[in-house]
Amino acid sequence: MVTSAHEGMHRIFQERPEILTPVFGLLGVPLSAKATVDAVTTDVTEARPLERRVDTVLCVGPSDGEDFLLAIESQSGKDEGKASSWAYYVAYLQAKYRLPVLLLVVCQDRSTAKWATGPFDCGTRGWTAQRTFPLVAGPDNLPKITDIRTATKNPALAVLSALAHARSADCEAILRAITTALQEIRETDPETADYFFDFLEISLGNTPAGQKLREIMSFVSYFPGRGTVRETAYLEGRAEGKTEGKAEGKAEGRAEGEAKGILSVLEVRGIPVPDSVRERITTCTDLDRMDAWLERSRTVERAEDLFAEDTDLPGTSPEQA
Repeated sequence: MVTSAHEGMHRIFQERPEILTPVFGLLGVPLSAKATVDAVTTDVTEARPLERRVDTVLCVGPSDGEDFLLAIESQSGKDEGKASSWAYYVAYLQAKYRLPVLLLVVCQDRSTAKWATGPFDCGTRGWTAQRTFPLVAGPDNLPKITDIRTATKNPALAVLSALAHARSADCEAILRAITTALQEIRETDPETADYFFDFLEISLGNTPAGQKLREIMSFVSYFPGRGTVRETAYLEGRAEGKTEGKAEGKAEGRAEGEAKGILSVLEVRGIPVPDSVRERITTCTDLDRMDAWLERSRTVERAEDLFAEDTDLPGTSPEQA
């Protein structure tokens, strides 16, 4: 069954093939930086009753050697059936395209990566007819990229680093480096930055690392207009509040929309909202003050901290705060 995270894992190779050069360098297989990469059909079905599909198949044309096919598989756990499937993929693709074939398996944990290295034998009675040696990318050979400069220089590798080390103690540092790098990249290349952010958000999903990513992103709006969780919660809250407040007039409707947005942001960030705070937010009609609360809702540690700096607002006395 193909999941969104599974899709994200191999789409990066199809749509951003520049990742291949540094990954191949880590695997000890030389690949020129100027290689051409083209997607090949992933259907390796030979007869209708038997359907097989590789995650991704690329035709790589190095500038310093012969073309070859790269079959890429994403593997989240051990699957004994893959021993025969991977051998079939390699043999079929070689026969069909008359090109050498390499198989790359991308893993997110060490035990799966260790298993995936094989070799996987096909044979009997002491004789091996075919042996499959996959290339494996995982926690042991993908670096932990916690340096912003390195992440900015090679965002694709940094994103794979975040996935491969999602369960490590360095996960937060890796995520902070890549999110900051993507913020910088977006100033000159928004399409690339948006692609990698989407890939990272989808691939990490609802895992602890995914939750940490959302927590980091809640502090700074790296991608305004990109539909982040925080931004979506705010917009949905405002829309709901405005709809409900139409009958009470334009200003009242906007205030209610702001209140909904503030509460939604706090909820998404997992910050408890006491009844006293909720009442103060929902009964306020000062739009300037509510704009300040909304801005603070991205960073406060406690809901009560929304009101900590109200004395700084024009026309607000200490008693009002």
